[in-house]
Amino acid sequence: MASRPDTDDYLSLFLNDVPLLDVRAPVEYSKGSFPCAENAPLMNDDERHRVGICYKEKGQDKAIELGHQLVSGDIRAQRTEAWKRFAARHPDGYLFCFRGGLRSRLTQQWIRDAGINYPLVKGGYKALRRFLIDSLEQRIESGQFRIVSGRTGTGKTRVLQQLPNPVDLEGLANHRGSSFGRQVTPQPAQIDFENRLAVAMLKAHHRVGGPIYLEDESRLVGRCALPERLRERMAEAPLLVLEQPMDVRIAIIRQDYVEGMAADYARRDGADAGWLNFRDYLLSALDRIRKRLGGERHQQLRLLMEQALASQHANGELSGHEAWIRSLLEDYYDPMYDYQLSQKQGRILVRGGPETLLDWAKSDRAA
Repeated sequence: MASRPDTDDYLSLFLNDVPLLDVRAPVEYSKGSFPCAENAPLMNDDERHRVGICYKEKGQDKAIELGHQLVSGDIRAQRTEAWKRFAARHPDGYLFCFRGGLRSRLTQQWIRDAGINYPLVKGGYKALRRFLIDSLEQRIESGQFRIVSGRTGTGKTRVLQQLPNPVDLEGLANHRGSSFGRQVTPQPAQIDFENRLAVAMLKAHHRVGGPIYLEDESRLVGRCALPERLRERMAEAPLLVLEQPMDVRIAIIRQDYVEGMAADYARRDGADAGWLNFRDYLLSALDRIRKRLGGERHQQLRLLMEQALASQHANGELSGHEAWIRSLLEDYYDPMYDYQLSQKQGRILVRGGPETLLDWAKSDRAA
């Protein structure tokens, strides 16, 4: 492999989705890393903890000595092999540790001893993270935003993804943003979400340009919190209001939250366990809004949902879900959304179906 220099061109790393080898300990990686990073640590959590104690009590030299004792022989060989495999799969990548110091340089040296020259990121995780924090703040302050709004079930995310310069907050958070929004795979840690958002904003600014389209969201998308300043900018931004007939909205919700989620759980857990987990997901989502629904209405909807699930499980019949979906939309989500929209009338640029919004966005970009 030809030798490449170490880098501090953080923008290029993120714009080009350059693969990154994160050699920090697993506990550090789990708290937050970057979209294209893989963890192959120099030290595991216990080794890192012991070296850290040694550093505090006896200084750097003794800590380095202990590190070499802990990561030696077969352990060193195994970890070096993991780094070599990463380098073979990603010859254009870079490695990093927390500050771009001892751990990354030691990793780099051990890979070099194995015959591979592999560059590192100067400043490591700390510098990369600071770059993204500063970049996100800049993009939020200087960005021009358009907000896609609309009642529940209108398919806002589907339309958003067809717009000229979208940033999909729900996709970045791996959550659909409501009580029913949980996915079968877990949400990212808050730092991971912020890093994903910063990278998406950088790409929207540097690669596409023009207004950035976002979906109307509350402060939390599942458990991922939007930056407060972004929420403020979104609350001031003009709106594109998506409208769909009730039967289309019911079909979209059934497809996304019933058919799609049942299939996702079955793929992950197998037919039997997948069905039980899907059933629990749907009923639990309804139970989470029990207080807002009121006890009687909640019980009525839960009975409808249980009947629909029984029919679906027995013979694959999905039409029974229409009753609880329609009732939940008409009696709960629509009144709440209509009130919120009434407070935003002066911000509406256009309202209509998907084609109306897409055509408007094309003309807006051309202008």
